[in-house]
Amino acid sequence: MDVLERRWLKPVIVLIVVACIAAGLGGLFFWANATGVNNLVRTYFLIRTQALAPPSTSTLVEGALKGMVDSLGDPYSVYLNKDDYQELNVQIEGSFGGIGVVFDMDNNRHLVIESILPGTPASAAGLQSGDVIVQIDGQDTTQMSTTDAAKLLRGNVGASVAIKVWRQQDEKYHTVVMKREQISVPSATGEILPDHPEIAYIQVTTFNQDSTLPQLSQAFANLNKQGYRALILDLRDNPGGDLQTAVEVAGYFVPPGPVVRIVNRNGAEIVLRSSQSQKYLQVPLAVLVNGGSASASEIVAGAIKDTGSGTLIGTRTYGKGVVQTVFSLSGQVGVKLTTDKYLTPNGIDINKKGIDPDLVVNQPAGSKSDLQLEQAVQVLLGKIGQAQKQAA
Repeated sequence: MDVLERRWLKPVIVLIVVACIAAGLGGLFFWANATGVNNLVRTYFLIRTQALAPPSTSTLVEGALKGMVDSLGDPYSVYLNKDDYQELNVQIEGSFGGIGVVFDMDNNRHLVIESILPGTPASAAGLQSGDVIVQIDGQDTTQMSTTDAAKLLRGNVGASVAIKVWRQQDEKYHTVVMKREQISVPSATGEILPDHPEIAYIQVTTFNQDSTLPQLSQAFANLNKQGYRALILDLRDNPGGDLQTAVEVAGYFVPPGPVVRIVNRNGAEIVLRSSQSQKYLQVPLAVLVNGGSASASEIVAGAIKDTGSGTLIGTRTYGKGVVQTVFSLSGQVGVKLTTDKYLTPNGIDINKKGIDPDLVVNQPAGSKSDLQLEQAVQVLLGKIGQAQKQAA
């Protein structure tokens, strides 16, 4: 290559680089214009330069993040600011001053009570699963986040809080005033029924990654010392919790095999099995469910129903067949997104449908008798009697 060629080569390379940059910028501007990103940037600068009381950049960015997640139209997908992120990490079996309700947003973005913790002010006041919280201490909840509602419901032990709910069952508003108590609820407990020493009773109130399996294991260790011939698993008003914990818990109650099928956005399916299957309890089993049995508790109930390892008794479950994943962002904030759906072992989609029990037993509000538990006892006594006849 001679000197003349080299002299021409440098400006040609520069022109090519400039052309590539221009093409790239042109493509970027075209994409920004086509997708509306340019409007986002323009709106930001208009607010910062023209608004009478412009907020900080961090406030604008947080609003944009929240708006993006809200545009999904999914009540379970939310942007988590710092307070929300901290609230998410408050475990249900933790100790705090409250009234003992578990609630979430429904599809219409109403604050709906999913479950009532037993032995708490909410239980004593007669609040029910499915009640829509419309006011807390006179404050309207229409635009209220779950975090803001939780802050209002919690407080000093002994302090009062007033709640107004709408109950679809009787199409009436109900207002109750409760004094907050120290809420500390174990996630799994067990006992032998006092009037039926041959029947064990296990209640799982939530599926917590740290506490549920150890507490369940301890409960069975105590029960095994006393002996039993049949078992009642109470999943009523259990709002769910950790997916993998639910899978492991199911291993006690279903034979080895699929517990749940997880399907992602591309239709790919993962089958989850329990490592606890070697502990499968081969005794007559009755499972109590109701409208407050949701998410992870429906995974367990669905596996039991599909495998025929137990009899479901009560009312239709909540119908939350989707899985949320929490993604941490910078600055102690995050995003909770619905990333998967789950199917029962037989491939049944229960989202927005729920699981119908084998035996429908309604529990009237205010009834002093636990009709669902009584029915479970009768079912198990019948199975114990059949087993005795066969053994004879």
